[in-house]
Amino acid sequence: MLLNWTVMILYNYFSAMFVGPGYVPLGWTPEKSQDCMYLQYCKVCQSYKAPRSHHCRKCNRCVMKMDHHCPWINNCCGYQNHASFTLFLLLAPLGCIHASFIFVMTMYTQLYNRISFGWSSVKIDMSAAKRDPRPIIPFGLSAFAASLFALGLALGTTIAVGMLFIIQMKVILTNKTSIESWIEEKAKDRIQYYQTGETFIFPYDMGSKWKNFRQVFTWSGIPEGDGLDWPVRDGCHQYSLTIEQLKQKADKRVRSVRYRAIENYSGVCCPVTKGVKTFFTTPCTEEPRIALSKGDLILATRGLKHWMYGEKILDSAADGGVRERGWFPRNCVEKCQYDSETDQPVDGEKKNR
Repeated sequence: MLLNWTVMILYNYFSAMFVGPGYVPLGWTPEKSQDCMYLQYCKVCQSYKAPRSHHCRKCNRCVMKMDHHCPWINNCCGYQNHASFTLFLLLAPLGCIHASFIFVMTMYTQLYNRISFGWSSVKIDMSAAKRDPRPIIPFGLSAFAASLFALGLALGTTIAVGMLFIIQMKVILTNKTSIESWIEEKAKDRIQYYQTGETFIFPYDMGSKWKNFRQVFTWSGIPEGDGLDWPVRDGCHQYSLTIEQLKQKADKRVRSVRYRAIENYSGVCCPVTKGVKTFFTTPCTEEPRIALSKGDLILATRGLKHWMYGEKILDSAADGGVRERGWFPRNCVEKCQYDSETDQPVDGEKKNR
């Protein structure tokens, strides 16, 4: 049974790794040209981003139904491998629970056969068991230490990977991805900030947990659809989510603040010369850092107490339209006299101040 767990875990692990999430074809455009106005354009892939797709900086491609980039499989979790990845997250804790039971029972039986109870003390002799028959595999002090260490690894894996499985199942049962859950939260924040009175309804929730479950898990192992077109619930537009993304992108430009670099920054993760607080409070994220030269202009979109995240304003003609985004120390920049990139409202919406 333990070998069966191992085979199933490795099969789903390597399936998630080598099958991949599925990528939007390079140069892809929607069938109807008028639908391009509802979609974002990816300059790297030279194509429009299909609904539910996002560009991954690590894979350098637009990923269909991207959930996240997983360093453990060195690939993205998306449309084609979402089921394999989730099954791996389920089977790994189950296999570890089985292994933990074996370790616990082994240590219990071996210690029980080596314990001597006296009137004033309890002695444990790890050299040999008191009872016959002797175990097939010798169990000494080193074996006990190895079993205890393996038990700790098994329990740690059960807790850590089990929590990831619960998180994945929550988004699967609502037919969302981790990125789409974040987009939905930002939609609520945008509506509340501008007080537009509109209501954002996630378009891909089929209204039934079983139907949402079937969007990912099928008997054939092949997910439904082609990864480009998706069924939507009644009353929703095919591009409801992408329209919301465009609104959030425009809102992000409005809320962003322009800064000017007053010091050089090399782009290292933990800069020693920028202060002790900056060194120890570096953002714990895979997002990159951007190098700054004195005089550079940066459009900051979010920040922490000692760090900020933004995009360097470049000459699109000289830099080929490449965008440089990442974290940089707050004490390396100063705020420009004007706060935002533009004072124009988003899509005709009046900004409340």
